[in-house]
Amino acid sequence: MLLSSFFRALVLVALTASWLYAQTGTRQAPPLLTASAPETTGFSPERLNRIDGLIQSYIDKKAFPGVAAIVVRNGKIVYYKAFGSADLETNKPLARDAIFRIASMTKAITSLAVMMLHEEGKIMLDDPISKYIPEFAKPVVLDQFNSKDSTYTTVAAKREITVRHLLSHMSGLNYNVIASDPQMRAIYTKAGIIDAFTTKNIKIGDIVRKLAKLPLNHQPGEKWTYGLSIDVLGYLVEVVSGTPLDQFFQKRIFDPLGMKDTYFYLPDSKKDRLVALYSEDKNKMLVKTATLGNLPTDPDFPIVGAKTYFSGGGGLSSTAYDYATFLQMLLNDGVYNGKRFLSRKSVDLFTNANQTGTLFPDPNGYFSLGFSVVNEKGHSQDLSSVGTFSWGGAFSTNYFADPKEKICAVIMKQMWGTTYGGELDRKFNLMIYQALDD
Repeated sequence: MLLSSFFRALVLVALTASWLYAQTGTRQAPPLLTASAPETTGFSPERLNRIDGLIQSYIDKKAFPGVAAIVVRNGKIVYYKAFGSADLETNKPLARDAIFRIASMTKAITSLAVMMLHEEGKIMLDDPISKYIPEFAKPVVLDQFNSKDSTYTTVAAKREITVRHLLSHMSGLNYNVIASDPQMRAIYTKAGIIDAFTTKNIKIGDIVRKLAKLPLNHQPGEKWTYGLSIDVLGYLVEVVSGTPLDQFFQKRIFDPLGMKDTYFYLPDSKKDRLVALYSEDKNKMLVKTATLGNLPTDPDFPIVGAKTYFSGGGGLSSTAYDYATFLQMLLNDGVYNGKRFLSRKSVDLFTNANQTGTLFPDPNGYFSLGFSVVNEKGHSQDLSSVGTFSWGGAFSTNYFADPKEKICAVIMKQMWGTTYGGELDRKFNLMIYQALDD
């Protein structure tokens, strides 16, 4: 333990002196988000307004309390509306700038931070993570598991986990409650592993170092498993930069982009804009959540608690507008607001390069270093262009960005478990593409 602490201190001394590189300027002047008439960017206003009826139909049948959505093309906001209620108990109307828990939509922002540090030469993608977090040295893989007492045996991993494995979810790390198999769930629960949210006075490093000593679900690089990989990367950013993840995000990403409403924990001045979280009861009626499934957290997260746990895999809250700003920067090849965040080549690697081969579970796409990406088969299934990248969050938020059509879109609901979330997301995407008139 003392050796690990000493090693970590040496890493900090070596790397923190110049961690806060100023965002570089650029001669490029790509678009910023500005409102525009749909017809100026190749949309039919009449067809685009079909989104109104679509969303309202789900509100009317009480599938969701409220929905906010934004559609952008070439940096022009052509659709930005909110429907329904932010809180059914108070009948508070949902505002366009309402703040939603975005859960796994946090992952792309953490991955951006890693890519920025990679461009600065502080992290190489094929570095073993143990270079920065020594507890990950000599990983082991689960072999035999005893369900009676949660004991297990292991075999040595064939290789160490790399930064690339983590970015692409090929590390072998699992979640506990979310997307987990029973064996890993039992092991993680016994060890006190948290998926993403807590109001307790702990820090992400506490969990990551504990996670590093547990067995992997599979050999690194041999399978795609959705898990705590990006939380590990969030802690990696802290180790390499020498600053808490929330501060890194604020100084290096949110402030330069102008993302004014994105936080791990909301300031008191903005907590009233947080949308109430709902779930479905056994009769599929909307009820405020008392718990988040089996997750050990408070439904009032992120406005209560110790506010010390910065989950790079799922801890942020944000608005539709703020997240569209982030996506527009990527569609601008890494430039926004007169600043360059990533080079054009890094954006292509980040958003487009296939890191999973045929191992990604969806045959209509693959996984890059941060996103699910539509392949040729996926393009043949619906209207999405090849290369469209997307992801969503566990509380029914979703986004996509289409580099070919220069479109990005975000749709926000606030539900823990929903019958209709994916259905509405797919129809929302359809309504955008069918409205093209160029």
